[in-house]
Amino acid sequence: YVVKDATIRKRQRYEGFLKRVKLLESLEDYEISKIADAVKSVAFQASTVIIREGDSGDTFYLLESGEAYATKVLRRGEDAVRVKDYNSGDYFGELALLRNEPRAASVVAKVRAV
Repeated sequence: YVVKDATIRKRQRYEGFLKRVKLLESLEDYEISKIADAVKSVAFQASTVIIREGDSGDTFYLLESGEAYATKVLRRGEDAVRVKDYNSGDYFGELALLRNEPRAASVVAKVRAV
């Protein structure tokens, strides 16, 4: 029963979080439940690059807690500039999946992020 209880608690925690994600608002409870079962939690320490501009992308990220920011090289040969901030409930990494293209920007954990 311990494993079953832990699984149920994990699902409930993720379902509650996923229901607050704007992108997923239109999904039915059943669909949210299926996503919750597939979610894998990964923690990133501050200053860790989560995704790197130009890399291939096979993962979609939902920021459960913490903060991150995106940087992008706007002109070849110049340093990347900060273009977006992310907070709990925000998501990134979807463009590479939807368009089957390399990552459009890098995302870095500003503080510990899960």
